[in-house]
Amino acid sequence: MIRKIIQRVNEWLEDRLRSLIRPLSPDARVIVIVTMLIVFSGLSIYMTVSSIYNLGKGKGEQMQIEQIETLKLQVEQQQRDSINNLNNHYQYERSSE
Repeated sequence: MIRKIIQRVNEWLEDRLRSLIRPLSPDARVIVIVTMLIVFSGLSIYMTVSSIYNLGKGKGEQMQIEQIETLKLQVEQQQRDSINNLNNHYQYERSSE
């Protein structure tokens, strides 16, 4: 669906451009095409260089890296050791035999 729409737009632009250039002489066509090539190449180079130049400049607050703090858990002593917690329920007595 989208591919067909893009193809239609491409064909329309190509037909429009050909209808604009057809009345020109071959030398004028070459001059127009070379001029367009130079203009679009210059714009492309300008955008690339300006993007790279402005990449490192912070126009806002720069990112600050902080050390990660340790996590403080509130755990009771009885909950830490499940084996001791289970053993506290039983009363072990020595029997004299």
